[in-house]
Amino acid sequence: MLVGVLALQGAFREHQRSLEKCGVSTCQVRKASELHSVDALVIPGGESTTMGKLMSEFELMKPILDLAHQGMPIFGTCAGLIMLAKQIRNSRQQTLGLMDIEVERNAYGRQVDSFETDLNIPVLGAEPLRAVFIRAPYITKVAEGVDVLAYCDDKIVCARQDRFLVAAFHPELTSDLRMHQYFISLIAAKTPA
Repeated sequence: MLVGVLALQGAFREHQRSLEKCGVSTCQVRKASELHSVDALVIPGGESTTMGKLMSEFELMKPILDLAHQGMPIFGTCAGLIMLAKQIRNSRQQTLGLMDIEVERNAYGRQVDSFETDLNIPVLGAEPLRAVFIRAPYITKVAEGVDVLAYCDDKIVCARQDRFLVAAFHPELTSDLRMHQYFISLIAAKTPA
């Protein structure tokens, strides 16, 4: 199994480190040609407007969409969550539009408003997950077919739609590997034996 990590900006090295601790091979993806050998893709945090522009400039949007429609699992964290959403509240920013969710950008405020908290995520087990929120979005609406996996207070911060997984927080910035292990389980379920 080879997981590509979009390496245009953000904490892509930290995602690679977490995935490799889970026993999975990774590679950095900056060009469309680097997508062909991967079984799945992680889109990390960063600044979503910049990320969208870079994905267009590097001609990655269509190849990622093509592979996603062919069944490739994708995990988006923070800005990656925004890039997977079909709608952004009060914005016409271009996204991949793969998940039936609406999101609010920078919903928890600015960088100085960043925080950590424990989240209950039943698919990961009974023990709460320590979650790091940095200029985080949250999900304001989900359509039928989207499973809500976690709330922070009353806000949706983690969800899954078939092979697509999103988190408003940064699991790559803690030593808890359960979010990455959960994503790997989704990849394994889609990969023929």
